[in-house]
Amino acid sequence: MNWTSSLSEIPGLGPTTTARFKKLRIENLKDLVFHFPFRYDDFSHSQKIKDVQEGEEVNIVGKIELIQNRRSKNKKTNLTEALIKDETEEIKVIWFNQAFLTQNLKIGNKVSLTGKIKNNLGVLTLVSPNYEKVTPRSPAVHTQGIVPRYHTTEKLTSKQIRFALKSILPLIKKSSDWLPEEIREKLNLLPLNQALKQIHFPQNFKKLEEARRRLSFDELFLLQLKSQIARREIKNSQAEAMEFKEKEIQNFVKSLPFQLTTAQRKSAWEIIQDLGKKQPMVRLLEGEVGSGKTLVAVLTMLNTALNNKQSVLMVPTEILAEQHFNSISKLLEDFPRIKIGLVSRSAQKSRPQKLTENQNKKEKINKMAQECQIIIGTHSLIQEKIFFSDLDLAVIDEQHRFGVEQRKTLIQKSGDKNTIPHLLSLTATPIPRTLALGLFGDLDISLIDELPQGRKKIITKVVPEEKRNKAYNFIREKIEEGRQVFFICPLIDPSDKLEIKSVREEYKKLKDEIFPNKKIALLHGKLKPSEKEKIMKDFLNHHYDILVSTSVVEVGVDIPNASIMVIEGAERFGLAQLHQFRGRVGRGEHQSYCFLFTDKQSQNTRERLYSLEKNQDGFALAKTDLKLRGSGNIFGTSQSGFPELKIADLFDYKLMKEAQEEAQKLISKDPNLNTLPRLKEKFENWKKNIHWE
Repeated sequence: MNWTSSLSEIPGLGPTTTARFKKLRIENLKDLVFHFPFRYDDFSHSQKIKDVQEGEEVNIVGKIELIQNRRSKNKKTNLTEALIKDETEEIKVIWFNQAFLTQNLKIGNKVSLTGKIKNNLGVLTLVSPNYEKVTPRSPAVHTQGIVPRYHTTEKLTSKQIRFALKSILPLIKKSSDWLPEEIREKLNLLPLNQALKQIHFPQNFKKLEEARRRLSFDELFLLQLKSQIARREIKNSQAEAMEFKEKEIQNFVKSLPFQLTTAQRKSAWEIIQDLGKKQPMVRLLEGEVGSGKTLVAVLTMLNTALNNKQSVLMVPTEILAEQHFNSISKLLEDFPRIKIGLVSRSAQKSRPQKLTENQNKKEKINKMAQECQIIIGTHSLIQEKIFFSDLDLAVIDEQHRFGVEQRKTLIQKSGDKNTIPHLLSLTATPIPRTLALGLFGDLDISLIDELPQGRKKIITKVVPEEKRNKAYNFIREKIEEGRQVFFICPLIDPSDKLEIKSVREEYKKLKDEIFPNKKIALLHGKLKPSEKEKIMKDFLNHHYDILVSTSVVEVGVDIPNASIMVIEGAERFGLAQLHQFRGRVGRGEHQSYCFLFTDKQSQNTRERLYSLEKNQDGFALAKTDLKLRGSGNIFGTSQSGFPELKIADLFDYKLMKEAQEEAQKLISKDPNLNTLPRLKEKFENWKKNIHWE
């Protein structure tokens, strides 16, 4: 057997079980070995039977003195009862509806059992324990020591996963190491084969921590290698250096009807300094929804236009592109010589000169690509037939929503083969600074961590089931005052059908039962782009009072009149995503509200949701969410541009820094990894398989 061998080659794993593994995306032995536990049960200390107490989770080892099946008094349940004895005492054990156990377990067998001690009619009893036979040749795996728990699927248990892994231990022990020995020894990291064995079958907690550290380093190191190679490519490229048009920019800032925040000024200065270099800028501008990222982008695009160079602003949706076109045209109306264009699937516009109606779509787009200094658009900007005359700055809004290859395509359309445009990416996903530096090691980071003065705080309330009607009455009052409302439904299941069903059910309930006299629209991911655009535009123009939607509104257009955000099943979303939803309101003059509907009462759920009530800072919330839920749940499997990390803790800044330093040293000495063939092969395979797009 080798890493690519099918699971069906493991003795005892039939077609039914391998089909269940497939649901977890485990198809071969490598997939299995890299399906890491998410937690561990500590059964490292077996207890003597005489010492067990009621309510305890225990592990005991003893011999079977007696085992038999019988029916319960009501004749509805099969009971299997056993008597287990160790050198100190004996204890009664009971299982329900598992009559087959008397075929597997016989009097005299030595067994290891883990389960809860209960008081059964005055007798301490071990109820429904996990069990396994123990022999000198077959020590306990499932009930003793530090026992791993795995993410499972229907009818597949952690025990079956442990059984499969135990069967391929010889393969794990023989696995070759791709990490350079020099790095491993310097940082005192376990060899790969030892780390893989200890992560699944740890000797003790010290060894488990060493295994975690090695496997976490691997993930962060590959991530940093990618970043350092990208950064080196950028350093070896040329860009057009642009002069800072200080007087014109200062006059523009003074003409604004509001003051820039300190964070906006600092970020704009960092970007303008980058634009003055002959090395391409690759910068990420982070900021809350409504923090003024777009205005900073406008400042940089204005400076580019004043240098007689072109810039593009690429956004996720047509309606957002049109909104940016209108707002930027208004902001720059004192600069009539600067031509601004809009390019999307359904709209082509320019100002101040209007495009002639007798031109076809292709002619209009080519004219703008050649003549406009600022072009705003969607994916249309990367269509093959569009080429710019002198593109020197590309601004991409919500950068993680565009694929790496799409960004490359945009850069290659600059109109100059010898230079590449400066790249500014914007994101409203709140990523703590140290985390962003680790995730995007090839990007410089600018942070807008304050909101404009005068912005009203959004009142956030967790609404338990018993207060739902009170919230509905409040919403009804606000609609009658002329306000609008978002209702967000969770994606209950990855299946699109289930997603639509859930949002349709909510739409029907609101329309027929709760708000029968209000105008309600329905929005979900299966609608055509043109249908989604129309619904959003109609909502913006107040043709509807309520928009019932899935998470497709997370990034989108400003609706100043929408003052209430209602999130159904709020516990199903990460805090950062809830914060993004909340940011869709509070954009106008009216006091805004966010209601988090939940019927879950667990302490973890309450802790998470109440932290949103108290906190308006997206970066602090992201940090809380990472600690409570893990990175995958913050960024969400449906969001692109963030790597899937199986084991690395994104707040282990020390390990992240070590990975970054070692990657930098390695790439400076051997940029193509030619002297390290194993590492090169591993890196190339990792790049193919990691989900960035």
